[in-house]
Amino acid sequence: MGPRKSSASRKANRSKKTTTSKRVALHAPELVIITGMSGSGKASALKAFEDLGYYCVDNLPVELIPRFAEMALQSAEIRRTALVVDVREGSKLDQFPGILKAVRRMIPTKVAFLEASDAVLLRRFSETRRPHPLGTNTTVNASLKAERRHLASIRALADFVIDTSKFNVHELRAHITERFREQAAEKSILVSCVSFGFRHGVPEEADLVFDVRFLPNPHFVPAFRPLTGRDPRVAKYIGSFPQTQEFISRISDLLIYLLPHYIHEGKSYLTISFGCTGGQHRSVMIAEEVGKRLHKAGYRVKITHRDMPK
Repeated sequence: MGPRKSSASRKANRSKKTTTSKRVALHAPELVIITGMSGSGKASALKAFEDLGYYCVDNLPVELIPRFAEMALQSAEIRRTALVVDVREGSKLDQFPGILKAVRRMIPTKVAFLEASDAVLLRRFSETRRPHPLGTNTTVNASLKAERRHLASIRALADFVIDTSKFNVHELRAHITERFREQAAEKSILVSCVSFGFRHGVPEEADLVFDVRFLPNPHFVPAFRPLTGRDPRVAKYIGSFPQTQEFISRISDLLIYLLPHYIHEGKSYLTISFGCTGGQHRSVMIAEEVGKRLHKAGYRVKITHRDMPK
């Protein structure tokens, strides 16, 4: 038998192995392929990956993806990589599913598919006045429908489908950063707390709707009538009733329970709407208070008051 290693030597070896393991994990190769609808924000998403330290390429020909993956595997500096592949590839895009299957055998690969509603995409094309990549021989609306059909098989292969309809540029980049940064936080969802008035209709984008018209109405207090639920005096009045505090606590606890399940199902955002009669007092105060509790729980929260007087 050889000489036994000392306790200090064994500890040093364990420390060395742990350090080596961490170094390997830190530099593990990774490829993210960004694809999706024209106008959905792929350029902004790619910029977010660049800010995260990924080596990024836009509009890489699909036949070069395997070479790009090999480069990532062989390079000591370039390990985390991201690229954009979309309908600009034309008929060659039909090769993508087969190429993806081969590349996934080489390197851990994730596909992020970005999309948005037709109405949002039409508005974005109108605002930027850019032609659709499929050409100008038809309407943008027709091009979008053709593009959706062309990308349907690729969408089915995606690891992440991100609907950017409700994101502005900054929110999209923040979402990408939260989801893909190393050791990313698990709470990668944007929660929108929206107040509204039922007399103006329920928000079309609402995922969850809560009716707070059961709370005492400040509208009938003359001093509060011209104010809003953001005024400290109005908020204090609404909050002085026990049913208000119980509602805020119960709804906040429910949402904090639900949000991890929405995240697990791939939800990028959740719009929670609180409605009162006019959207001026009760719904405003409740949206503010619930939003604060969700923010305190670690979620990214945006609070919007649709019908509150300016």
